Amino acid sequence: MAYIYRPKGKAGEYGELALNHYKGCGHGCRYCYVPPPILYKSPEQFHGNPQARALNQKLLNKELEAIRGKSVFLCFTCDPYQPIDTEAKVTREIIQRLRLYDVSVNILTKGGPRSTRDFDLLAKDPKSQYGATLTFLNAEDSLKWEPVAALPKERIDALKQAHALGIRTWASLEPVIDPDQSLELIHQTKDFVDQYKIGRWNHDRRADRIDWKTFAEEAVELCREFGKKYYVKKDLSIFL
Repeated sequence: MAYIYRPKGKAGEYGELALNHYKGCGHGCRYCYVPPPILYKSPEQFHGNPQARALNQKLLNKELEAIRGKSVFLCFTCDPYQPIDTEAKVTREIIQRLRLYDVSVNILTKGGPRSTRDFDLLAKDPKSQYGATLTFLNAEDSLKWEPVAALPKERIDALKQAHALGIRTWASLEPVIDPDQSLELIHQTKDFVDQYKIGRWNHDRRADRIDWKTFAEEAVELCREFGKKYYVKKDLSIFL
């Protein structure tokens, strides 16, 4: 089984190649799409005991040699800066390994300040990208839905720091649980986010109560007004 793979479906819209170097995720997000439909695990199994994935370095090096000059997404089935990375520091090792083979990294995280220690590596590569999942502005809502993830302000501050260092930044507005908060996030981050990737809320019947057409139109209008690059995921673009 290859470590670096080509994501399919919705994941493929965010990255052409990806690597998951942790098994499980300690952020405990209530909307997480991974267990059980993708990894066939219960939420308790997936969130309760995350571990670093054992990687055969010889095989990984061989895969990296074959993709020189490309970019790898970290991560789809875990967060590269979940709490255990504070001590394990596997993400830093992975970034360093990728750079040895001239492979850039595209980060997506809810880790906030846990991720900033690796900005020195990202800043050295103009092709690297740093993204944060922005779901709420309200800390109370974030703690309810994403109990162990960094708070909204912390993620926003990390984006500011990355942008100030010349790192290409982006924000994932997905899932959209409170459309008003998602739209306000565009307002409040427009000065230091280079691109927005906008999706909807899936795998939950409560999402059917949201007026997706209105939200999609307003989000696109804001991005255009502020002169921001944007990508609307296919499951939301059908409403435009």
